[in-house]
Amino acid sequence: MKAKKALAVSAAVLVGAVGLTACGGSDDSGSGGGDGSTAMTFWHNSTTGDGKAFWEDTVAAFEEANPGVTISIQAIQNEDMDGKLQTALNSGDAPDIFLARGGGKLADVVEAGQAMDLTDLITDDTKAALGDAPFSAFTIDGSVYGMPMSVLPGGIYYSKDLFAQAGITETPTTVDELEDAVQKLKDASIQPIALGAKDAWPAAHWYYFFALRECSQDTMDEAAASKDFSADCWLKAGEDLEAFAGTEPFNEGYLTTSAQQGAGSSAGLLANHQAAMELMGAWDPGVIASLTPDQQPLADLGWFPFPAVDGGEGGDGAMMGGVDGFSCSAEAPPECADFLNFAVQQEYQEKYATAFQTLPASKDAQSVVTDPALLDVLAAYNEAPYVQLWLDTLYGANVGNALNTGVVNMLAGSGTPDDIVSAVAGAAAKE
Repeated sequence: MKAKKALAVSAAVLVGAVGLTACGGSDDSGSGGGDGSTAMTFWHNSTTGDGKAFWEDTVAAFEEANPGVTISIQAIQNEDMDGKLQTALNSGDAPDIFLARGGGKLADVVEAGQAMDLTDLITDDTKAALGDAPFSAFTIDGSVYGMPMSVLPGGIYYSKDLFAQAGITETPTTVDELEDAVQKLKDASIQPIALGAKDAWPAAHWYYFFALRECSQDTMDEAAASKDFSADCWLKAGEDLEAFAGTEPFNEGYLTTSAQQGAGSSAGLLANHQAAMELMGAWDPGVIASLTPDQQPLADLGWFPFPAVDGGEGGDGAMMGGVDGFSCSAEAPPECADFLNFAVQQEYQEKYATAFQTLPASKDAQSVVTDPALLDVLAAYNEAPYVQLWLDTLYGANVGNALNTGVVNMLAGSGTPDDIVSAVAGAAAKE
């Protein structure tokens, strides 16, 4: 049966949740030795710092608790993960444990028979700690194919010091107010908004959020099922972004700026007070902290929700974001599920939240969140009427890639809002 790709996470249930090695692949992935040992491979996207150390320590603890089981870790840069993983899955050389974000992308993997059904392998303790909501993004045709690790709603991170320097005393609640803030920052010779459009998806996030404000929840959910993007709100979102981009709010050279790698990335510009704002998910405080001069959290980091638009049909306070988690390949050994249950125990969820400076999926671990910006995210998240998945996740790789590319083309002057909608419709028609 064709896997259903229509997935939207409702905040009504989300309240309270929130170098390639020679190992890996079918040759030795999940292999069992004659002595009863089991070897697994694990791909994640934490290539440096506390996040990388967290996974090394967690794997070591699991191996100690499970003699005879070994896990070979491969840390892959986030922007390279999707391509490398898809190649590995299609070649039959998949890692046993791999990063997954649910939605249509995971549905494609499930449809291809490449992911393990975890429904009956998730322990009662895990279910109780995480609740139903975080699993929604990983549920395909009623079965669960991923273990949530963190919930990652998006919004605008900003430098309180730079806002004060520009005379901005209140965070914007409407797009008009955001445009006013942009102008004040420019008048103070401060780059208003950092944007890593080289990686496409950060630029597309701006379209996603305008669509979240323009389109109703029903329209977005129906599009996930039907792949029909003829509703006026999809075009209006592009027009909103085109008009906003016309105010020149983004950093110089944003079309060739990367998102999260190095001091010159969009996250690095905010980390080093070279720009005042960045639209990003709840992983951003951790990335920003890794790029400050002392590699410590940015002391003046704040956050506010994406502003409202006039006449939009989106729910007041609705949010967009994702759920990061991990799946097991279809041929992985049972110990893969054991590892995922192990990694979401309260002790490790607390360590995860601290290492990544993000919001853990486990309700039991949320008390360790102390970053002021993340506390603001969590408060807004728990009050949101609903939370939509990132659109490129929700609608799958083909539609998502067409959408992301269409947005960048428009920002680069080689496309229009109509072209975005046409590209998305064309990609959907090929599925």
